Amino acid sequence: MIPLYAYRDNSCDPRKCTVKRMEKSGLVKIVTKISHIPRNTILLDPTSEQALSPADLPVKSITALDCSWDVLDTGAVSSWRRRRALPFLVAANPVNFGRPWKLTSVEAFAAALIILGQPLQARTILSSVNWGIRFLEVNEEPLMLYSGAKDSSEIIRIQNEYL
Repeated sequence: MIPLYAYRDNSCDPRKCTVKRMEKSGLVKIVTKISHIPRNTILLDPTSEQALSPADLPVKSITALDCSWDVLDTGAVSSWRRRRALPFLVAANPVNFGRPWKLTSVEAFAAALIILGQPLQARTILSSVNWGIRFLEVNEEPLMLYSGAKDSSEIIRIQNEYL
């Protein structure tokens, strides 16, 4: 099991927050200050220029930024050595169903876990939301291809087949 963390700034509705649901199930640890994010974590950051890939193994932990992108100071996280963006995937959450790159934090964690060879942990965290497994169904083919890639450049090549 890879430890999961989420930086949460309380800018979203807690009743719809997938990270809060994961926390209630003991699946993620929430931190409320960027300085409390473990420095050796893989930070899921859509502004990163490098895609997450199996080459990022071994992994000490994964951290998602569960906050409004309008208020996030990207300068505060730009110094992270292991910032990674997720490749093209389609949301299965009720708010953004079918929209590319509009993943909830639980979807982002699940995608990262599958790419990093942890499909059972991905299924476990997706079970914290009633539509979670639908995410795997919608993205089955790209996730399978991404998890078999050797590095970030191959992830981008696979992603470009979907764009």
